Amino acid sequence: MEPNKTTLGLELPTDPRWVNIAEKNIEDILVDHAYCEQKAASSCISLIIMFPEREKLVDVLTPVVAEEWAHFEMVIEHLKKRGFKLGKARKDEYVSRLNGIMKKGGTREEQLVERLLMNALIEARSCERFKLLWKNIEDEELQRFYYDLMVSEAGHYHNFIDLAKEYLPEDKVEARWRYFLAEEAKIMKDLKPRADRMH
Repeated sequence: MEPNKTTLGLELPTDPRWVNIAEKNIEDILVDHAYCEQKAASSCISLIIMFPEREKLVDVLTPVVAEEWAHFEMVIEHLKKRGFKLGKARKDEYVSRLNGIMKKGGTREEQLVERLLMNALIEARSCERFKLLWKNIEDEELQRFYYDLMVSEAGHYHNFIDLAKEYLPEDKVEARWRYFLAEEAKIMKDLKPRADRMH
């Protein structure tokens, strides 16, 4: 199923100028995308290491780690095919700003849910960006690639939301999720479209 605002919940769509800028700077976008996939895998590994006693979390996120790393390898292949190199990681202003949304302190369960919702939010925005690339870029191979990733990231987004509801009551999770979405919309409004960033 093609994800939309209803399934993703995002309050502010991506600036339509972004995809035009991205296509003209596809090397930079692919490099940043590779690092985004690496960070996604690392984030899941960190959750498993921090909360190893949460059996369901470990069971759900272990295959996600493998899938995100496989995506990283796929992006590397697309870089190589086009004669590009990975290059250095760039500072991710979007994620840095998102980190400020998370509530500090609280119970261990509350800390876990904050991290799960943060991951869900990043996956939702990535999914939306992949949809834009799928529908708008001219490179047919990358169109197919981003369609497949769009479907995958939508599944990951649901994994994180569902896991959060395992550890706190559903009404509390939904209240925090609405807060995250509202704050993310403010961040998106402030950030200018970048030629060298996936987010």
